[in-house]
Amino acid sequence: MSEKTTDLCDDFSDQLRIASPIFQDYGGRRLFNGPVTTVKVFEDNSLVRAALEEPGDARVLVVDGGGSMRCALLGDQLALLGQKNNWVGVIVYGCIRDSADIAQLDIGVKALNTHPLKSVKKALASGTFRLLSLVSPFSPAIISTPIATVLSWPSVPWQ
Repeated sequence: MSEKTTDLCDDFSDQLRIASPIFQDYGGRRLFNGPVTTVKVFEDNSLVRAALEEPGDARVLVVDGGGSMRCALLGDQLALLGQKNNWVGVIVYGCIRDSADIAQLDIGVKALNTHPLKSVKKALASGTFRLLSLVSPFSPAIISTPIATVLSWPSVPWQ
């Protein structure tokens, strides 16, 4: 089966959802897919760290950071932690930092942009939930393609 975004859209358009094309690629792994775990935070990455400290089991962490552009919710140390704990990717609806270092890691990272300021750490966040703040809600399974497109399904059709 082709992994081209256009072919996937042609073959599974009735089963998938396409997020708005707002994400940039930053990680060393451009193509990644897996079950989704989500956290909702705002300018506080405490739950991002907590999630990435857990075994990833080839999952994708989706961070709903409210689209904030005032600080980074993921940096090179958290991305490395995710890679070591077997997370295949992190999608941040917000900013990251240390993008040059993250590009060298074997983990997928997508975000709105970069920001040099780190977040606060006050644990002001809520745990796993179904992400609804983006134009297209993410289903339990997700695939990310090399052109910064995010597609999601209720189940992965090619497995």
